[in-house]
Amino acid sequence: MEEILNQEEQLFEKVISVNRVAKVTKGGKKLSFSASVVVGDGRGRVGFGFGKANEVSEAIRKGITQAKKHMREIPLKGTTIGHEVIGRYGAGLILLKPAAKGTGVIAGGPVRAICEAVGIKDILAKSIGTNNIINVIKATLEAFSQLKDTDFVKELAQEEPEEGPPKE
Repeated sequence: MEEILNQEEQLFEKVISVNRVAKVTKGGKKLSFSASVVVGDGRGRVGFGFGKANEVSEAIRKGITQAKKHMREIPLKGTTIGHEVIGRYGAGLILLKPAAKGTGVIAGGPVRAICEAVGIKDILAKSIGTNNIINVIKATLEAFSQLKDTDFVKELAQEEPEEGPPKE
């Protein structure tokens, strides 16, 4: 994995994977490359991009451009997340749990890269169901989109529950 620091916006760019793809034609094999890239500011914003091109550097550049276009805000609680969430995408399932300060990022591969780009320092994560990098990334971003702001959750807990059907 590669980390590049972008000076104008202070964005961290992490190349998660680069794949070589060969298309067989009657003239021989035509090689191209695809790159999965995560971009984050380390303060709760993250985006994912997937670039394809005939050269590795061009594929990475396209992935970074796409990731910057699809940035989203993630509600954080200090150095971790506010509550436990499960994200699903395809056959991918990601379980994210908040962790105590000093625990570190206990996560594998793409999930670790996304958490570091967001700015999460303490989290427990488990990837279940698939090893496909794109599905794992999208399941992780789906889990992050389910996160609620801690102030919002406190307000919900303080509200009086509505009366349901009468108890017998």
